[in-house]
Amino acid sequence: MLLKPLFSALTFAALGLPATAQDIVPADIALDGMTTVLQAHATGAQIYDCKANTLGALEWTFREPVANLVVDGETVGHHYPGPSWQLNNGSTVQGKVAAKAPGTTEADIPWLKLDVVSHGGSGALDSVSAIQRINTSGGVLKGACDMAGLQVAVPYSADYVFLSAK
Repeated sequence: MLLKPLFSALTFAALGLPATAQDIVPADIALDGMTTVLQAHATGAQIYDCKANTLGALEWTFREPVANLVVDGETVGHHYPGPSWQLNNGSTVQGKVAAKAPGTTEADIPWLKLDVVSHGGSGALDSVSAIQRINTSGGVLKGACDMAGLQVAVPYSADYVFLSAK
């Protein structure tokens, strides 16, 4: 069973073709039997706040994502707190993390599987029931925070795959 995704990805690479998103995702976040509605590349930042934890020690706390969604060089939408995604046509989805897989390096935020918990507007995201965040680069904040109230934006990029069970 593990050979099929590996074989598929290697076959695409050997032929000079891009692998599909479902060929490269780890089993922890795989979504078999679903149809890809949209795949967009995101560039933006993961925002962190320096706050006191329950013991009073300062630590970095994730606050929100802010990113543009791009397809074929055109900005088609935005990713923002919720986590939520909105396309330029007005359709929106909000997700809830269902599973995680580690990023490629320690500097990369995790790959995610998200269940869609709400829809808004009308458009391309209407039928989306799940989202994957894959191919992450950056976004992890390392180091201590030493002053409450500081905010840091850590650049990141990722691919978001919007999937439908229909």
